[in-house]
Amino acid sequence: MRLKDKIALVTGAGSGFGEGIARRFAQEGAAVLVNDINAKGGERVAKEIGARFVQGDVTQGEDWARLVREAGPRLEIVVNNAGWTHRNKPYLEVTEAEFDKVYAINVKSVYLSAMHAVPVFRKRGGGCFVNIASTAGVRPRPGLTVYNSTKGAVILMSKSMAAEFGPDRIRVNCVNPVFSPDTSLSAEFAGGARWRTRSPGSSSIRNAAAARARPRPSSGRRAPSGPA
Repeated sequence: MRLKDKIALVTGAGSGFGEGIARRFAQEGAAVLVNDINAKGGERVAKEIGARFVQGDVTQGEDWARLVREAGPRLEIVVNNAGWTHRNKPYLEVTEAEFDKVYAINVKSVYLSAMHAVPVFRKRGGGCFVNIASTAGVRPRPGLTVYNSTKGAVILMSKSMAAEFGPDRIRVNCVNPVFSPDTSLSAEFAGGARWRTRSPGSSSIRNAAAARARPRPSSGRRAPSGPA
């Protein structure tokens, strides 16, 4: 098992990609801390995979402090999966409240995760972030301009975090999924069209997240300062 005995925190794990990632991590031997703002979904997933659930709002620093504290000093993996989008619509129809919300959930949450997890990683000698962005950050689509920009920010932030935290043996990876009907946001991406969901999370995203969280063999040298 690739993640045996690793402690992993997965945000937005009560459904969709996050649920799929949490399930795969548990299958790979990780001790998973399931986080979601939706207690019903989070508790269901945690019960089904034998994990712990901690409710929390990833846009709030005090909630991140609690999540990291609950994970404990052996926390080794943080998967920033929680996300949100405004409905597919013209740029000028996106409200200021929607703009603030999508940036808080998609971008501020990554900032807060590092603020609270990096000190733990440094103390234990290393760790790993897996940030779930989107192909929208590299191939933007009309009608989702503000959402697209948040994912572009996550991609660039991930690269810069990898460069800055690499000397501390902290790896930072970014996974860019394509549109999937398996997430609760699919109707918003499609401008209100309803999709039939299938299994929780795309298998390719689950596998990619697990592969990037897997420990790398140590060469005895300092970790590289570029993206892992």
